Amino acid sequence: MPLNVTFNQKSCICPETLYIVATPIGHLEDITIRALNVLDQVNLIAAEDTRETQKLLKYYHIQTPLMSCHDHNETFCSEKLISRLASGQSIALVSDAGTPTISDPGYRVVSLAIEANFTVIPVPGPSAAMTALSVSGLPSDSFVFQGFLPKKTGKREKILKQLAFSPKTLIFYESPKRIENLIDSLMHLFGNRKAMLGRELTKQYEECIRGQLSDIKEWASRKNTIKGECTLLISGYEQESLTSEDLSKKIEDYLNNHTEQPMSQSVKEMTALFGESRKNIYTIALKYHKNNNPLHL
Repeated sequence: MPLNVTFNQKSCICPETLYIVATPIGHLEDITIRALNVLDQVNLIAAEDTRETQKLLKYYHIQTPLMSCHDHNETFCSEKLISRLASGQSIALVSDAGTPTISDPGYRVVSLAIEANFTVIPVPGPSAAMTALSVSGLPSDSFVFQGFLPKKTGKREKILKQLAFSPKTLIFYESPKRIENLIDSLMHLFGNRKAMLGRELTKQYEECIRGQLSDIKEWASRKNTIKGECTLLISGYEQESLTSEDLSKKIEDYLNNHTEQPMSQSVKEMTALFGESRKNIYTIALKYHKNNNPLHL
């Protein structure tokens, strides 16, 4: 049962205003009193999934009408919502969980409302990315939120290669069905970095698995089924100080693991990765190329 709080007496809801309301990512009591006020007093709630939002509204005895607004109808929905705003109504936009438009529907609605000069007001609250970052033990002063990666392998790897040399903590969202594949890709391209996987955050069966990527991979392989959306954080790139012998060994390993791409591309990536001059790396790579199986130049 919800806490016995009065939440509907102090808010001033403005007409012709779109409120972007963050909702719980799991635990239904992780919501602000202001958010409850807004949801209770606006004319309409535009929800990613009305069935999910209805659970929250029922918990807090809120009876505001709902309208479906998701990825597949956002164009139509946006036009309807703009029309309602023009008629003087106030609207709250919510996603299934967390903050709308952050890897969730709502961008088009917000964009059109701003273009039409309607007031757009944020009502902040939970976010899976910030929740996971706060307990990850990884540097949190600077980070990159990537969210969901493309499903197609080519596009996915292109983005990961762009992120490989970022010194910032990286934050990814992934479905439980694809989390092992993501870990495999990260280990292949990034190495075995420190990481944390957050699953079912704020819920009864919340888990935070910390360690190296290989530790999380081992944990995932032991699970028969992984449930709940996953938030994966990994540490940023740290340049190494290498001896000549270490550098030669790393260049050999890198070339062996990237035989599918031209050497020029590998040299470019290794220059950033190892913090050495392009000339030095290219000289070692050429020597290795001459002594071993031919590579694409």
